[in-house]
Amino acid sequence: MSDDASKNAGKTRGKPFKAGHPGGPGRPSGSRNKATLALDKMAEDDAKDIARKLLDAAKSGDMRAAELVLARVWPVRRGRPVSLPLPPIETASDVVKALGMVATAVGAGEITPEEGTAVAGVLEIKRKAIETSELEARIVALEKERSK
Repeated sequence: MSDDASKNAGKTRGKPFKAGHPGGPGRPSGSRNKATLALDKMAEDDAKDIARKLLDAAKSGDMRAAELVLARVWPVRRGRPVSLPLPPIETASDVVKALGMVATAVGAGEITPEEGTAVAGVLEIKRKAIETSELEARIVALEKERSK
């Protein structure tokens, strides 16, 4: 083996490409995969027949076909309203009580962990708003005291 450094002489080191231009033209924006185009073409030709057979199967009691039809007509909701009895939240310490109630509701299965996380996120925003308001009041009081 030789240690010929001349093999690497012309290579660019560091960041060889300009910002926004990562190493080549890449795939054109909006271009589609050939397999997807072929599947779309097949579906385009037979879509009406397939839809009719699927509807007929759903009407005759095929629950999987009914599920497929309903998934298109009535999509699954991403979220649902969550109703939890929370205490009034006026101070940051009230948020601790509210978070305890959310944790209890998740533990009891009244709401899902994802819903609990979403409610906890709202409570965290409320806590930050309360703290910001309290800090503002402190700053105003300090400025008044200093200007005397």
